[in-house]
Amino acid sequence: QVQLVESGGGLVQPGGSLRLSCAASGSIFNINFMGWYRQAPGKQRDFVASTSSTGSPIYADSVKGRFAISIDNLKNTTFLQMHSLIPEDTAVYYCNALVLPEGRTSWGEFWGQGTQVTVSS
Repeated sequence: QVQLVESGGGLVQPGGSLRLSCAASGSIFNINFMGWYRQAPGKQRDFVASTSSTGSPIYADSVKGRFAISIDNLKNTTFLQMHSLIPEDTAVYYCNALVLPEGRTSWGEFWGQGTQVTVSS
């Protein structure tokens, strides 16, 4: 079984910064990409950013220039560094990964449980 565990959420003032982490564990043979989505109250889950070990990062327009995603392939961990946070960034942030489990021949998409980010004064 594959698990994704996020950490690093919390309450921050507008203009502040936070760093989210997501660690993948379990029977992992390979990871194609890892990324982040977010869901604000009453809204759909939206793409934030994704990256892979071989490709360039991709960002939603709303976070370009403020957020930076990175990946540590040795630790199967992705990070989302968030700067210049605004109240509209308030949401539950979910980690997402495309994983090839050990002993399997097909890739699977996995999600973390989410971590709350609140931007408020």
